[in-house]
Amino acid sequence: VQLQASGGGLVQAGDSLRLSCTASGRSIRRAAVAWFRQAPGKEREFVAAIRRDDILYYAESVKGRFTISRDSAKNTVYLQMNSLKPEDTAVYYCAADWQITAGNIRTAGQYDYWGQGTQVTVSS
Repeated sequence: VQLQASGGGLVQAGDSLRLSCTASGRSIRRAAVAWFRQAPGKEREFVAAIRRDDILYYAESVKGRFTISRDSAKNTVYLQMNSLKPEDTAVYYCAADWQITAGNIRTAGQYDYWGQGTQVTVSS
């Protein structure tokens, strides 16, 4: 299984971006897929996740601004990011797992498959 993250870029505060995480080698239809981010000098943090039954999870810092969604036909999970802030600047990673339990969905170490990361930079 390989995950390809894309869609990052340099934007101004208040702008929007849509990140994509496309899987190859296995259908993500029944996977839990999450986005994490890591800013320089900080630990990787949970951003959003979509569970295998399509229950959604968000970090408090992005709730109301970011939306995670799945397109099974394209084997892709999206992260729509609106009203971006400078503090959203980070490398964004997608992760997938077919065995993860609901209690671990926000825990990076519980995901077996990771994309390579895509840089998001938000200028003020």
